[in-house]
Amino acid sequence: MTHYDLAIIGSGSGNTLISPEWDERSVVLVDGGTFGGTCLNVGCIPTKMYVYPAELASAPAVSSRLGVDLAFEGVRWTDIRDRIFTRIDAISRGGRSYRAEELENVTLIEEYVRLTGEKSFETASGEVVTADQLVIATGSRAVIPDIPGITLPQVHTSDTVMRIDELPERLLIIGGGYIAAEFAHVFSSFGTEVTIAVRSNGMLRHLDETVADAFTQQAAQQWDLRLDTAVTALTASAGGVTASLEGPDGPVDVEVDVVLVAVGRMPNTDTLGAADAGLDLHDDGRLAVDAQQRVLRDGAPVEGLWSLGDVSSEYQLKHVANHEARIVAHNLLNPGDLRSSDHRFVPAAVFSHPQAASVGMTEEQALVHADATGATVVTAVQHYGSTAYGWAMEDTTGFAKVIADRSTGRILGAHVLGHEASMIIQPVIQAMSFGLDAHTMAKGQYWIHPALTEVIENALLNLKTD
Repeated sequence: MTHYDLAIIGSGSGNTLISPEWDERSVVLVDGGTFGGTCLNVGCIPTKMYVYPAELASAPAVSSRLGVDLAFEGVRWTDIRDRIFTRIDAISRGGRSYRAEELENVTLIEEYVRLTGEKSFETASGEVVTADQLVIATGSRAVIPDIPGITLPQVHTSDTVMRIDELPERLLIIGGGYIAAEFAHVFSSFGTEVTIAVRSNGMLRHLDETVADAFTQQAAQQWDLRLDTAVTALTASAGGVTASLEGPDGPVDVEVDVVLVAVGRMPNTDTLGAADAGLDLHDDGRLAVDAQQRVLRDGAPVEGLWSLGDVSSEYQLKHVANHEARIVAHNLLNPGDLRSSDHRFVPAAVFSHPQAASVGMTEEQALVHADATGATVVTAVQHYGSTAYGWAMEDTTGFAKVIADRSTGRILGAHVLGHEASMIIQPVIQAMSFGLDAHTMAKGQYWIHPALTEVIENALLNLKTD
């Protein structure tokens, strides 16, 4: 048995906890997967490194109406792939080397582990480790649905599809969430024929209904979108994979080269043995934590046991994991002055075509909130095409939607669909975070003309607040 002052399970955001304040104390960092976690290796960073060339590849489709003749001649898939992972893999190796070889007080265990108690675990090779304080930051993994043929070598998740050797001619994506939307954009922009099978009646159903419906309509114009459709079987064929689909018009077979499973992600609490250790779990398997990121057992925080990121957070977002890591980093060193995580205004974006971004409540959530509080909800929708920059773009589909409390002008939520939505929404995130009401936000500052951010300014001005 080996004892440490601090044990961290997970080398994603958990890796950032090892600060100079721990130089004189013993630390063990544990990860049985690739060093650096999901975001670096298979998530946010490599996917966006694919999205940018996808934007370049899709430019000819929108340029001709502006009088610019561009031609798409194809992509060099392996060049794109190797540019991305040459950089990503070097960062992962460098981080691993630093922790494993350069810090004398840090031990790196590259094995999967299972909890044996509140602050103890056993490695796959049988070593038992205990610690004064333990941080669980084991993240999440792709959900694999129970479909016959799901283990075929042509079937991938987001963990593996970015490293395939050839660009497929035909791709089936199972799922309608943000991962499905982003990879549909990437592969279709590169020239792949994309089919999407979605069990529900639309894509991005977690977003505001106005945005989700508009995105679904635009998705159907770009890809072979099959709504209310289940994949019942996958069978190897001479051409790749035969996917059996069951939809509104009955069963049909679709021939594809590659299948991408993108039906969601699940927290890595089962493989960690969190339930067997007596820790509280949410219905979806996430660890239950309090506002200070302390893990709960029987509803009470366990002293010295912390968690952060996808394994405990309802937000599967790197910027949330990083925020929670900063809170845990402080609380580990300052037990008498605990800080709480702030999850009030968590933004998110989908880097598809078009982009979608959101912060705060959807209109549906705001109406429920209003029923409970007696408030009156007002909304305003402003189209990109109503601004000068929107005219320049000849944009006919992008829009911003802002939701507020009528009596106070307090902004309850904002949603943007269109070009660079992930950036256009940022002023609203700032306003909500610092308590600016819609009237003050709109009229209390200059808005650069004719920048596209005027779509936010005009949406705020059009809110019918008191």
